[in-house]
Amino acid sequence: MDIAKWKDFRDKIVNQCANVILGKEDISEKLAVCFLCGGHVLLEDVPGTGKTMLLRAFAKIIGGGFKRMQFTPDIMPSDVTGIHFFNMKSGEFELRKGPIFTDILLADEINRATPRTQASLLEAMAEGQVTMDGLTCTMTENFMVAATQNPLESHGTFPLPEAQLDRFFMRLSPGYMQREDELRVMACGGGAEGLAALSCAVTAEEISSLKKERRAIMVHESVAGYMMDIIAETRKSAEIRVGASTRGAIALYEASQVYAAFSGRDYVLPEDVKTLAPCILAHRLTYRGVLRPGEGEAVFRKLLDQVAVPTESI
Repeated sequence: MDIAKWKDFRDKIVNQCANVILGKEDISEKLAVCFLCGGHVLLEDVPGTGKTMLLRAFAKIIGGGFKRMQFTPDIMPSDVTGIHFFNMKSGEFELRKGPIFTDILLADEINRATPRTQASLLEAMAEGQVTMDGLTCTMTENFMVAATQNPLESHGTFPLPEAQLDRFFMRLSPGYMQREDELRVMACGGGAEGLAALSCAVTAEEISSLKKERRAIMVHESVAGYMMDIIAETRKSAEIRVGASTRGAIALYEASQVYAAFSGRDYVLPEDVKTLAPCILAHRLTYRGVLRPGEGEAVFRKLLDQVAVPTESI
């Protein structure tokens, strides 16, 4: 396996995104990890931190289709998936596909939609298909839901249930820029010009090839055991009511493989696991008590530090 092409892919994604979103290389890299694993991402942060801009840039860089849908309480499931309508000219029912049929779907402010509308995404996220009136339509090979939500807003919102949060491969929080980066953005009036200048940087063949080769990245039994120790700890912790699912364990395993390859290695290190675990597992847990935004991840990080890291040569 040519490990160099992994790092080349990573650099093209991160460097191109840096032309639009300054100082967020780590977020861009993790977004690329999620994409190659066939997962979906939840971007959770305060408004105006570049979540939508980052996703638009990513879609252009991979050469994928992009559609943005603003979720509001009056949005219906058929507005997302599409409907069958009667064509008066042909005298037959025809399918009008909804915005979900694209490569990158930006579900903006997903927690403002009702649970019924939120649930309309589940089949596509889990099985790569949508069923409407008995007709099943397949999603594109590179389909990814990228949802955003504001953790501070509570009026008129419907929090995502635990079962749906578990369908999101990663949860990322871009956060505020560093002072120097924000000054540069202020001076150039935002990243609109940089976004317009972006072009496709990777081919469909590259993407398909890397997705197939992902499983060839070696995971030593001690590293896999470390992952399971983390998962087991979430299930017996007194501060967590419901621990990580098997889906979460698989996500951590696969993401660690891609992250290691991006680092130029054909094997996973415990450091890869520890770096990715918070953004892959923390949002999947049900914590005891009422926690404010960010406190759940703090509980998980504390738990993570208590799990022994394998130190033997791998």
